Amino acid sequence: MPIAKPILSQAPTAREELVVARQMHQALVLHFLEGLTQSQIADRLGISQPTVNRLIKRGRQLGLVEIKIKSPIEPLVDMEEQLLAIGGIRRAIVVPTVSDNQQTALQAVGEAAARLLLEEIGDGDTICITGGKGVSAVVTGLQAPRRFDVEVIPGTGCVQGKHYTDVNHVSTMMADRLGGRSFQIHAPLFADSAAERAMLINMRSVADVFGRAREAKVAVVGIGSILSDDSSYYDLHPSSSTDRAAIERSGASCELLAHLLDDKGQVCDYSLNRSLVSLTLEEFASIPTKIGVASGPNKAGPILSVMRGHHLDTLVTDEATGERVLAMAQEKGLLA
Repeated sequence: MPIAKPILSQAPTAREELVVARQMHQALVLHFLEGLTQSQIADRLGISQPTVNRLIKRGRQLGLVEIKIKSPIEPLVDMEEQLLAIGGIRRAIVVPTVSDNQQTALQAVGEAAARLLLEEIGDGDTICITGGKGVSAVVTGLQAPRRFDVEVIPGTGCVQGKHYTDVNHVSTMMADRLGGRSFQIHAPLFADSAAERAMLINMRSVADVFGRAREAKVAVVGIGSILSDDSSYYDLHPSSSTDRAAIERSGASCELLAHLLDDKGQVCDYSLNRSLVSLTLEEFASIPTKIGVASGPNKAGPILSVMRGHHLDTLVTDEATGERVLAMAQEKGLLA
């Protein structure tokens, strides 16, 4: 009786391996670069669809496919991640610097912050704001798709004179653009003394406004420069410009809700800080979403100070300003 011989599986020849490798390459190119379906590839190569599936799967396992997404906003996303690495914020939005003109650049930043605000709010919400050029740019950039049943509340006392320093004016304009309603504060930004501040804060009409501001869901604030000649802080109080030497001695590097802060984001020992009619920074910290808006060559230091003080959740700025912030952070050893 003849003995059956076992059938030995033969290893694929070099030619067969080359054929499979060529088919794999063709299948990967047709699928990932030309966008063909597996069925179309099977027809094109004259092989079965399961074979095409195996070729594509094996090609990915062998690391033959590298998917890379190239986007014009990739540098901006990288910068946002670098800003987050400094710490102090949980979200950064950087827009292209569209012009060397500071007002044009701020307008683009304001439009980005306006889009973010529309994503954050819903009917029944309260928005706390400050005055300032940055928040005014947000108002100008608002293009609400519908009416929002919201309240817009000043977070500081009022300074009349220029439209952007008048928080009541900015509040009214934001409410009009959103279709909501604004509240007015009938108190100056600075009292004559700490005692007068305490009296103003406890007035029923003022206390009601600040009570509503403390309950806000979202805050939109500017980040003010101090050490530059174009600082709007000197528009807020008549004596601040003549008291500039004292401001510099206090170590002030920026302004937030009219509070003068040092380069670590801590409140400075300066007299006007004690007579300020505003939410305190501790009260401001309780607002869930705090969006800071700033753009311009003189804003890098203030932005970094506010970030170091952990006063904001979100920063909206432009690319040129972001580059300066990162350079300063590198100099101070705040980036690895």
